[in-house]
Amino acid sequence: MEVKKKLLDIVRDKIRFKHYSIKTEKSYVGWIKHYIFYHNKKHPIEMAKPEIEQFLTHLAVERKVSPSTQNQAFSALLFLYKEVLGIDMSMWNIQALRAQERKHIPQVLTKEEVKKVIDNLTGTYQLIVYLMYGCGLRMSEVLNIRIKDIDLP
Repeated sequence: MEVKKKLLDIVRDKIRFKHYSIKTEKSYVGWIKHYIFYHNKKHPIEMAKPEIEQFLTHLAVERKVSPSTQNQAFSALLFLYKEVLGIDMSMWNIQALRAQERKHIPQVLTKEEVKKVIDNLTGTYQLIVYLMYGCGLRMSEVLNIRIKDIDLP
């Protein structure tokens, strides 16, 4: 007796088969869920270009997501249709309203402020912040450093 797998389990299996990162898996599965729930739990096989455009436009207009977030959602849907459902979307020419780039100037600390922050830390925390600041690393990158990654003199 063959057990019928749920769509999101198939998506996860396909992502793992292609060796995508766990963060990509969580992101894609999350966007696919949002897409399905947005269309009242309608199966993606029953939807096509208009539903994708409607969803992506909704993200830009009502949810006011950034362009990169909208692109991430679109990539998840492309993966779903092409890799999981085996549907060629290349002829669909998706025309959703694009999210607007937000114009904001990042607020950064001065060198003196950074020095004060680092001086008020001790031990492992100070080392982590030194590495993040000095090497431009993300938190996840610092936390994944191993001894073998460091070239000691």
